[in-house]
Amino acid sequence: MTVSEFDIIERYFRRQAVQRDDVVLGIGDDAAVLQVPADRQLVVAMDTLVAGRHFPPQTAAFDIGWKALAVNLSDLAAMGARPTWATLSLTLPAVDEDWLEGFASGFFQLAGQYQVALVGGDTTRGPLSVTVQVHGLVASGKALRRAGARAGQRLFVTGTLGDAACALQALSAGHSVAPDRLRRLNRPEPRVEFGLVLAETGAAVIDISDGLLADLGHLLDASHCGATVWIDRLPAAPGGEAGTPPGVLDCQLQGGDDYELCFSVDAGQVETLTRSARRLQVPLTEIGVIETQPGIRCRHEDGSLYTPSGTGFDHFRDVAND
Repeated sequence: MTVSEFDIIERYFRRQAVQRDDVVLGIGDDAAVLQVPADRQLVVAMDTLVAGRHFPPQTAAFDIGWKALAVNLSDLAAMGARPTWATLSLTLPAVDEDWLEGFASGFFQLAGQYQVALVGGDTTRGPLSVTVQVHGLVASGKALRRAGARAGQRLFVTGTLGDAACALQALSAGHSVAPDRLRRLNRPEPRVEFGLVLAETGAAVIDISDGLLADLGHLLDASHCGATVWIDRLPAAPGGEAGTPPGVLDCQLQGGDDYELCFSVDAGQVETLTRSARRLQVPLTEIGVIETQPGIRCRHEDGSLYTPSGTGFDHFRDVAND
């Protein structure tokens, strides 16, 4: 029996456990109707994952479903927003019910952790790609931004850097991958709760999706300042020390798919944030300082400069170089 678009929606995407009172009308109509509280602002983010570009062909359907939502929740975390709703556009080369079951399970498992309701979307036929749009709420005027870093502030990152990039390199070379690294590639953990903590500080924040240097560069451009990054302090990916071997350092500085938060704060806020990070079990590392001189200077602890081999991932530049 042929499975239709509407069968897919009914079997795999109406079954979600999350039910929210602010969903006036969800899946099944021409559009969703959502209730935004009067004292909140709506924060919206959207990302697309394309097979062979954003995940290897052998990636499990569960992991694709998880990651498609996780990368968007990371954007909300960087804005200090609490996730609420999502829409999903799914393009499939053919109907594979086992794949759909796994994908929906991964998507809804993460959605349940953050009480995100799927409220609509679209399914169509074509090369495998997944587009998710997420919505979150933040107190009026409290959304975090990339702009606002100031000279003298201290620079931090959550978690570890380079895990996903190291895993992807190993997979591409046909090598085995440490389980922790593979998990970080396939099932990143968005720092939503810590983003809510940062919203109380007014920090300048960005999530690390295209590599530390690339994304920190965006934050610095928005803030009209620069930074020194102490590369010997970068939190090491499992299986390697920061800076050795050189390939690990490249992954830490330039590798994408970390989905950690990079932020700058005044020295007086560090102790409070450290306590909050410990309570939430979020690793937190100070990696540098904000400066007036534009650009990013990578230095060793002895003060010597390190010149990276690149600046990070760019969809169109990297396609042109393939």
